[in-house]
Amino acid sequence: MAAFPHTFSLRLLTGWRGGCVWYLERRAVLESPHKFMHLFRNVNKQWITFQHFNFLKRMYVTQVNRILNQQVKPKPEPVASPFLEKISSDEAKTEIDEMRSLSPPSPSLSRKPDEKELTEPESASIIESSIDMGKETKEEKQWKEMKLDLDDLPGILARLSKLKLTALVVSTTSAGFALAPGPFDWPCFLLTSLGTGLASCAANSINQFFEVPFDSNMNRTKNRPLVRGQISPLLAVSFAACCAVPGVVLLTWGVNPLTGALGLFNIFLYTCCYTPLKRMSIANTWVGAVVGAIPPVMGWTAATGSLDAGGLLLGGILYSWQFPHFNALSWGLREDYSRGGYCMMSVTHPGLCRRVALRHCLALAGLCVAAPVLDVTTWAFPIISLPINLYISYLSFQFYKDADRKSSRKLFFCSLWHLPLLLLLMLTCKQWPGGKGSKEDAQS
Repeated sequence: MAAFPHTFSLRLLTGWRGGCVWYLERRAVLESPHKFMHLFRNVNKQWITFQHFNFLKRMYVTQVNRILNQQVKPKPEPVASPFLEKISSDEAKTEIDEMRSLSPPSPSLSRKPDEKELTEPESASIIESSIDMGKETKEEKQWKEMKLDLDDLPGILARLSKLKLTALVVSTTSAGFALAPGPFDWPCFLLTSLGTGLASCAANSINQFFEVPFDSNMNRTKNRPLVRGQISPLLAVSFAACCAVPGVVLLTWGVNPLTGALGLFNIFLYTCCYTPLKRMSIANTWVGAVVGAIPPVMGWTAATGSLDAGGLLLGGILYSWQFPHFNALSWGLREDYSRGGYCMMSVTHPGLCRRVALRHCLALAGLCVAAPVLDVTTWAFPIISLPINLYISYLSFQFYKDADRKSSRKLFFCSLWHLPLLLLLMLTCKQWPGGKGSKEDAQS
């Protein structure tokens, strides 16, 4: 190996040139193993490992997120210019006066003298209006003390207590009182209706108090008084207490203790069981159906003083009616319930939602047949109520087969007139105790 570069250089070159070439070749051959090992060590140190890949991955994700954040354009706020916000109205007026004094009169003859007088107030009004806009935007951003107008208080309290739902509860209680056997006692009827209405107002107010952060995310409930800040939470709770205590007292001492206990239990069931369960399980629908089934039972117990099969039948009818009513309503509000965080059958179990609505529509026909068996109505009631029961069952079957907004709306609006008509037919076919002639005896 040592003779090879010497002979190669001697063949090519001679003299001092050959000696230089020979020296360079020898040095290269002798130092090549050391350079190779040094190069191998450097390459080994710079070898790409798992940490390098992990670092490259983090860099890529960071870069992608940065690009996405740069693509998001925030919505511009309609604020006034900072120059107009800094100056006050007095400073603006002084600057306008200085501009007027410094501005020389225009020598143009084509301009009329009236035009100059008109342009100066216009420019001043523009600057003053922009200053006022800047002040308004500043005031809107600041916290303001909530002021309640006493003229608006009745309407706010009516929406807080869900007046339409309260009216439905009182009507079903009245139907249960009227369908109960025995003479019709007007003072007891009025006390029962008033106490049930106050209990319903209290339960609805407490329900809205607990659901403010969730109602604010739903289009259907975002305009409620507590969500919009039209009433303070302390006032809402005070109103609920002022309704619950007199309502339960009237039902307990004005009617009977059984009706008062049912009213108190219904408030507890609605506020402490149904309300939190709406965000936990679909069982909230069944618990809510029990809440809606208790008012007609309260009317029955207020008239009779006892809980028997007739009162339970009325509660069963209200219990089954609520499933097609609420399931059809919730089907069109699935997006709202998902946004609000509520666990509803229409959101998590859509197939079960349709099946349950159909089952309870068919159960309504069976409960109507059980009414004359329990001596609540005559046998004419199952016959004359069969058409409306078949119609709501048909709409429920359409909802089960093709679940869409059209079929759900049809079933929901049918349920709105189905219940009042069904209760009215029960009243016309009421079974009076003692036979046909006892109706006049009961009224006398």
